[in-house]
Amino acid sequence: MALKTTPFVITGGEHDAQQFRMMIKDLAQGNQGVTQGSHLKVAALSTPGAGVQVGDGSAVITGVWAADQGSYNVYNIGADIVNIAATGGTGRSDMLILRVQDSNYEGDKTPSTSAFFEIVPNVSSSATTVPSGYSAIPLARIDIPASTATITNAMIKDLRKVANPRRERILYPFYPTSSLTEISGTSETWKTHPPLPSNTPAGNMRTIAIPSWAASAKVVFSVNGLRLADGNVWGGFRFMLGTVEAAQWVGIDDNQGTAARRVYVEMVEMIDLTTTAGAAMRGTNQSFFSRMRTRSSNAGKIGIDETTTFKIDIEFLEGPL
Repeated sequence: MALKTTPFVITGGEHDAQQFRMMIKDLAQGNQGVTQGSHLKVAALSTPGAGVQVGDGSAVITGVWAADQGSYNVYNIGADIVNIAATGGTGRSDMLILRVQDSNYEGDKTPSTSAFFEIVPNVSSSATTVPSGYSAIPLARIDIPASTATITNAMIKDLRKVANPRRERILYPFYPTSSLTEISGTSETWKTHPPLPSNTPAGNMRTIAIPSWAASAKVVFSVNGLRLADGNVWGGFRFMLGTVEAAQWVGIDDNQGTAARRVYVEMVEMIDLTTTAGAAMRGTNQSFFSRMRTRSSNAGKIGIDETTTFKIDIEFLEGPL
């Protein structure tokens, strides 16, 4: 096809549907999926029954029939109910998709019925993609036990993807202002270290604003100039964000004897903000803490002073909520 010589938008120009679809594709950067993490979520009916409800929201769906077909914008206002057939003597997996059939390329739908929710029955119990040749996005897979007519949330596997997920990255330095503070012993107990002045809430290093749309947070947390002294040190280092303490931790471990020395320690962790504890923090301000401990075989001291520097590097990512 030749160059479209009437650019979008120009006074006096005429623009056909294809030109709008190509613009949608460009604006979506060629991606497809729901617009925001909360959009078009599939859930059981308020009173569970023989169907599911699809929440409101919008999506971009890329046409698969031609390179110049472009993409479609589809939206749902309010909740829409989709019926699910009962199973017989064996279980079944169905996929709920949002599909577009443009009669210029496939099918015989009218313009007012070209976008629709569809149940694709008897898919694999591990299926996550729509059938080949469909201009559609997957919303959910419903894994239904045998002899079941009532759909519950436990049967619904969320398959949504955000077309162009939002990202927000923040980088905070932290410099202790107090003189040398140390932890020692063999207690194995995690402590907030450094202990901070009483006018900072509960040892808060920074107050982090967590976006309401964030589904996860990638955290790189490091300390440079950590002071070890008075014996071989064996300890641990991690962080706490709000009420969620990092599941992983890194070791502070050396065999350098009694001389004072300085080390660099870094850890990387992903925090899931879709869990109960994580979801409660979305859209709120939360404290960030440095957490350290000594181990049972520790013989030295772990110290922090004015020459120690911490780095808090957090990237929030949008995803299905």
